[in-house]
Amino acid sequence: MSVSYRKLWMKIAEKEMTNPKVREMADVSASTFTKMKKNEYVSIESLEKIANVLDCEIGDLIEIVKKDSEEA
Repeated sequence: MSVSYRKLWMKIAEKEMTNPKVREMADVSASTFTKMKKNEYVSIESLEKIANVLDCEIGDLIEIVKKDSEEA
């Protein structure tokens, strides 16, 4: 399984915010956003901070993606 942050990028656009602004307001590092752009794992604490800034739940920002070989 892997994680996708596609929903996060859609939420940021929906709120008409920029990545740097969200990063600043959530007080998370640029490297955290870089990891999310690469669909790499980040801490729940970072996701919680971002969710608070965007006024949503963590589940509104991420999704777990099953790889084809794992579905069998």
